Amino acid sequence: MRLQMPVHLGAAYASPSQRARVVSEGWGEENLYCPSCTSHRLSRSRANTPAIDFVCPECDSLYQLKSQAHTLSARISDAAYKKMRDAIIHGRTPSLLALHYDSVRWLVQDLILIPRFVFSMSCIERRNPLRPTAERHGHVLCNILLGNIPPDARIFIVTAGQVASPTAVRQQYARLRPLEKLGHEARGWTLDVLNVVRAIGREEFSLAEVYAFADTLRRLHPQNRHVEDKIRQQLQRLRDLGFLEFVGRGNYRLV
Repeated sequence: MRLQMPVHLGAAYASPSQRARVVSEGWGEENLYCPSCTSHRLSRSRANTPAIDFVCPECDSLYQLKSQAHTLSARISDAAYKKMRDAIIHGRTPSLLALHYDSVRWLVQDLILIPRFVFSMSCIERRNPLRPTAERHGHVLCNILLGNIPPDARIFIVTAGQVASPTAVRQQYARLRPLEKLGHEARGWTLDVLNVVRAIGREEFSLAEVYAFADTLRRLHPQNRHVEDKIRQQLQRLRDLGFLEFVGRGNYRLV
């Protein structure tokens, strides 16, 4: 994977955002591969395909590329809230490739993959409607909350200019793949509890320590009145998925 971006592709564009889009998509076409299968490349999607930038020519996996010159933070701006919500509920979200580049040298600095099957309602945030003076006034957009996606579910392809091997990326993707079988609500619970476990900050932890986050989980899932029961269920699921192991007497260990 080459980190130098093809800046010449944007020479004909005056708009910085258009230039960045053309250059980043050109880089992606030359360098991206499919984490879901063994394909060494991704193909550009057809022009004007909403939210889809690349398609795997072998397994048909869909990808959206979002690039920015500033460091990736807790929030990534996304499209319409309703469309994103519906896509999550019906399992139609593409995998997200979030790219951070150096706008002076046009070098890729960071690239994070968020597989399509780790999106849940907990990781999107409804923004305020656009102002009356805006061209699409009243339109409601959303943010993707990277901080609400557990570190285990964020796959780093490039970190601070260091490229991970395709083998390592595909192994992590395969480890997450069992989440694909869960509905969006069950998946949301599983990932939210995993995020809580990570927030405890220790390899080994107790059930009581997870219960301490019950109010946080209740805010994320206001319809559920049996949060502690749900926590126990999700710890069991995370154990079955290979993220945790039970060490006895209400204690668990991260794998």
